[in-house]
Amino acid sequence: MKPYFTSYIQNLQAALGALPADRLEHILEKFREAASREQQVFTFGNGGSAMSATHFVTDLGKGASDKMKKRFRCISLSDNIGWLTALGNDYSYDEIFVRQLMNLARPGDLAFTMSVSGNSPNLVKAVEWCKANGVYTIALLGGQRGAITNLVDYAVVVDDKHYARVEDVHMSICHMISFAFIENELA
Repeated sequence: MKPYFTSYIQNLQAALGALPADRLEHILEKFREAASREQQVFTFGNGGSAMSATHFVTDLGKGASDKMKKRFRCISLSDNIGWLTALGNDYSYDEIFVRQLMNLARPGDLAFTMSVSGNSPNLVKAVEWCKANGVYTIALLGGQRGAITNLVDYAVVVDDKHYARVEDVHMSICHMISFAFIENELA
């Protein structure tokens, strides 16, 4: 049996190595368009993916925007604990993202979600609302794919079912997008 860390690293390298660079370029272009058109970018997810959504917005809103003529207008829907808990309590947990989008999103905006399973009801509802209201949707998903795969405008699937490795790769993609702006002054 291989030592755990050796095995984890090898599997992580395989997951990263299997990423389709051309699909990532498309996502980068959508973020470039959102910034240049001053469209709002919404990120959201559950658990570890919620933290990745927050981290990504930090990198876009501070690091990437510092290098750009037009700054990112971005927010993580996972961050406002008062609003999240009020929505969860008064409606249901399934409504915590869609209700925020109803207040904030406009046609042409960009919604970016991350999910290992792709089946979380609150993400599905948010994506469905976005599609019905002209908000472009992108998802980073795990190997289970889930219901979101066929709902979003664009998906990148990390072909692995291990939660931590999928989240590692999702965050790597977020870093790649952010640092494409930081290091290359793309917008």
